[in-house]
Amino acid sequence: MTSMPDLNRRSFFVSSSAAGAGLALGLTLSFAPDAARAAEVIRDTDGSPEIDAWVVIRPDDTVVIRIARSEMGQGTMTGLAQLVAEELDCDWSKVTTEFPTPGENVARKRVWGDFATGGSRGIRTSQNYVRTGGAAARIMLVQAAANAWNVPASECSAANSIITHGASGRKISYGKVAEAAAKLDPPKDVPLKDPKTWTIAGQPLKRLDTPDKLVGKTVFGIDIRKPGMLYAAVRACPVFGGKVQSFDGAAVSDMPGVKRVVKVNDAAVAVVADSWWRAKKALDALPVVWDEGPNVKVSSATIAQFLKEGLDADQAFVGNKAGDVKSALAGAAKVVQAVYAYPYQSHSPMEPMNATALYTPEHCEVWCSTQNGEAALAATAEESGLSVRKCDVHKTFLGGGFGRRGQTDFVRQAVAIAKQMPGTPVKLLWSREEDMTHDLYHPITQCKMTAGFDAAKNLIALHMRISGQSILASIAPARLENGADPVTFQGLSKGGAEGAFGYNIPNLLIDHAMRNPSVPAGFWRGVNTNHNAIYVETFIDQLANEVGEDPLAFRLKYLKPKHAAVLKAVAEKAGYGTPAPQGVYRGLAQIMGFGSYVAACAEVSVVDKQVRIHRIVGGTNCGHAVNPEQIARQVEGSFVFGLSAMLYGECTVRGGRIEQRNFDAYQVMRIDEMPKVEAIVMPDGEFWGGVGEPTIAVAAPAVLNAIAAATGKRIHSFPLKDSDLSAA
Repeated sequence: MTSMPDLNRRSFFVSSSAAGAGLALGLTLSFAPDAARAAEVIRDTDGSPEIDAWVVIRPDDTVVIRIARSEMGQGTMTGLAQLVAEELDCDWSKVTTEFPTPGENVARKRVWGDFATGGSRGIRTSQNYVRTGGAAARIMLVQAAANAWNVPASECSAANSIITHGASGRKISYGKVAEAAAKLDPPKDVPLKDPKTWTIAGQPLKRLDTPDKLVGKTVFGIDIRKPGMLYAAVRACPVFGGKVQSFDGAAVSDMPGVKRVVKVNDAAVAVVADSWWRAKKALDALPVVWDEGPNVKVSSATIAQFLKEGLDADQAFVGNKAGDVKSALAGAAKVVQAVYAYPYQSHSPMEPMNATALYTPEHCEVWCSTQNGEAALAATAEESGLSVRKCDVHKTFLGGGFGRRGQTDFVRQAVAIAKQMPGTPVKLLWSREEDMTHDLYHPITQCKMTAGFDAAKNLIALHMRISGQSILASIAPARLENGADPVTFQGLSKGGAEGAFGYNIPNLLIDHAMRNPSVPAGFWRGVNTNHNAIYVETFIDQLANEVGEDPLAFRLKYLKPKHAAVLKAVAEKAGYGTPAPQGVYRGLAQIMGFGSYVAACAEVSVVDKQVRIHRIVGGTNCGHAVNPEQIARQVEGSFVFGLSAMLYGECTVRGGRIEQRNFDAYQVMRIDEMPKVEAIVMPDGEFWGGVGEPTIAVAAPAVLNAIAAATGKRIHSFPLKDSDLSAA
């Protein structure tokens, strides 16, 4: 191995934490394990040779594929393995996976690339280099066999982990030539297969992680056990921005199992005990005096007023502009306006934030569920005061991430506690209440939509003013662009491959009056596309009604081709244009988000002011489909997120703190509320889009438009539980 780069803790922390915000580090990737590989074969933990950084071949022909991205239930691990295995031409039945550590990645000059998993980028931004890694390993294995047979490699072929010499018919398995292949220099020219020829990638293969999950073998962060391990429960000031003024550790020091009471940082205290429950009970009894600071006066009402002022503010950041909106609206024959409000929402993964840390003056290790191993490593080094080379992070499976585990506050806390107990592994586990009241929440926004028609009922102008929170201002202010937050305009951009606005409107202005309350915002699965799709798609539906046109026909007059294609596909499958069942009404929505074009058609009934969502057809054009069946599952599962948020998702603020502390107050959809979901996966093979988040955004507006069709009522404030309509 090459030596660890001599990284400055601060510079590494800054760059890695920016990646944790869902933004990729700029990396130069190499597919050789390292410069010294010819002199020494790099081996896996069991001694099997590494062919390149992505592939280890064991003597029994087991293929170990390294996965740098995190697996949090979205299927990224299986999809990436399919891409490597496709180019490797190996036996899929013998494939297994493992996670390299971010410490190894830094030591090997980031040979595995970016460890961040967010923004539905896990497959689409790593597909090229993981495929190259698989193809390079195949070339090396074939060359090793050809060398053994003393024949040209061009006369040999590989399939299903077997190398065959065409002229003689000789065959040999990957496991038998792996040792020799590992000693070869990696190829300089690595051609990749045409996706049209794929036999492993592109297929609806079963997920690799399912069997262990079914029998309880999968290890999540919360499952980590270490010899002599102690447990920590933590409580931070309930008011955002508040601090610890004082606490009386002696009052709980004699409680059963308690080992120590520690200050974690300026804002939190923790109890360490021989079980988590004992730590929590002692923490509950611990007398703490908080300095709550000025934010104690903040409430949902004050935040709402703060945002309302932004709807008509003179200053705003422009995200998308065409023509002259002001003049077009002034001369319009008809002007239509609507104002919306979208609340804070909690991530609330089933596995609360946790991390296990072991600190000594020479080394610090962390075991945790993280969406960004390198950011977690940077936080570990920063908090421990050790160099990066003396730290490492061991990634586990995630019991839900949704953007929350891209942050590192819980890692920092675990290291801070362990540092006060050198040599003892300490597992920090947040309570559900701590997890829900110290989140980085889906940003709160308001929006004013204003449209103008000419005398012929053509839509000639649209002004979309968003007033609300910037995620980047909360967690990565260095990523602001001249003060503006580009993330705010997800799904609304002028063009580009990530989230272009779908409608051709001659006079357009989409701008953002930034208003940042004290409650911190973060990336929440689907992020700004969720409320942006509601604002745009319910307003477009309203505009169609205003001029007496069918909502589908109205959209198709203005939509760009790829946006229109996926919308037409879901409408056709849903039977749009044919009579719905008695008492059932349909609604449509579309958007482009995270590189993919998505749409939905919902079927809804409303009886005695109760909403029943019967069916949703969802469609996505994600360009390339690595595992079509898994993509369909992602579409279906994403609707649970989108509908739960629409129906129930709301965090309110009183006295500077979040009021909802558990699932009794922060409700999610129940099984009997879930509609039938039908997914259309329609990749056109022209680009690489994401699949984990995009379709979340179209669930709510499709249902809201169906409700409007059923009741004639447009809902502009969320969640639905706060209106006079409730879920049946």
